[in-house]
Amino acid sequence: MRKVLALLTIVLALPLAAQESVDARIARILKEVPLIDGHNDLPWEYRERVKNQIAQLDISQDQSKLEKPLMTDIARLRAGHLGAQFWSVYVPATLKGADPVQAVFEQIDVVHRMAAKYPDTFALALTADDVVRIHKSGKIACLIGMEGGHAINNSLALLRQFYGAGARYMTITHSLDNDWADSATDDPKHNGLTDFGKAVIGEMNRLGMLIDLSHVAPKTMHDALDVTAAPVIFSHSSTRALTNHPRNVPDDVLARLKDNDGVVMVTFVPGFVSEKARAWSAEEDAATARFKTLDSGQPEKAKADLEAWRKANPRSHATVADVADHIEHVIQIAGIDHVGIGGDLDGITTTPDGLDSVAAYPTLFAELIRRGHSDDDLKKIAGLNVLRVMRKAEAVAAKLQKEKQPDDRPFF
Repeated sequence: MRKVLALLTIVLALPLAAQESVDARIARILKEVPLIDGHNDLPWEYRERVKNQIAQLDISQDQSKLEKPLMTDIARLRAGHLGAQFWSVYVPATLKGADPVQAVFEQIDVVHRMAAKYPDTFALALTADDVVRIHKSGKIACLIGMEGGHAINNSLALLRQFYGAGARYMTITHSLDNDWADSATDDPKHNGLTDFGKAVIGEMNRLGMLIDLSHVAPKTMHDALDVTAAPVIFSHSSTRALTNHPRNVPDDVLARLKDNDGVVMVTFVPGFVSEKARAWSAEEDAATARFKTLDSGQPEKAKADLEAWRKANPRSHATVADVADHIEHVIQIAGIDHVGIGGDLDGITTTPDGLDSVAAYPTLFAELIRRGHSDDDLKKIAGLNVLRVMRKAEAVAAKLQKEKQPDDRPFF
């Protein structure tokens, strides 16, 4: 009997990871806590492929075998243990005036209709409590994230209507500057946020809409952190220290997340997580421009020359380990409470090896387990950090709505 008790004591003293398989551990953790991904561009695929006629693209069927495969379908969402998804309602930064307004409302409508079409799988979420409730019911919570502040057409009234339609974050810019904020990938026009841009941040705080600083210039990041009353997010970014891409987050901004209590949702974009992949992409862009000039008026020759260049210069691949490195760098600088996951799946044409679809999240968690991360770490990375940010933004909004009326200032 003493030997049995001694053996039981040893077993109970073992780390939990030694008592269960890695797969079982991941499944248990992601059943206890919703895995919340910050960015998936499936709604744009509905627009591009089938003009938003969602019945023509049935994600209850395998979408990996298409001529141009999707990274998302229901079976793979289930395999990936996804608990909640911020569906991006993206429109190009080149759209101006009323055009992006209409396009975003149409994208929001797609998310609503998608949730209604698959009621056994999805349910629309507007709050952190909704996410928890829906996850406990066995469904996937559908959240809506606007990608690009140009879509409000310089109108705080439109911002409020987007929130009313279900948008729960807005990326302040996309790839180009807008009229009130500088983008990370455009020449600066405003030195960060204009006064109207700061008013947008204030009204987002009052509404309870998360401020998404992916895509914005570092000065815009700092300006937003200076004026926001609520935590911010980066819905799909990685770290500038490890991969020198302008879309990534510098260490001085990461350090400020401790005081702001925000979260960086590390992305899977190869050029954002691998310096070699970033350099290859830059060289490919240069080759594309070169052949367009050299083969001017000869598009087929330009295409053939570019393919020959690619054959002579094989693509550099990112890996699961690269993504995990960025997660750990956020932890090193900002702390474990300030990191999450934002894959950008179906918004990218290539992925890190092993992270090719929404089924692959367990592969990333297995790598984090291999590196010794605890269950508490994994739960925070999966979703607890984002839920905390959502709840704090909701609390700030509840307070501000008692103190302030909607901001009705015009842009000009």
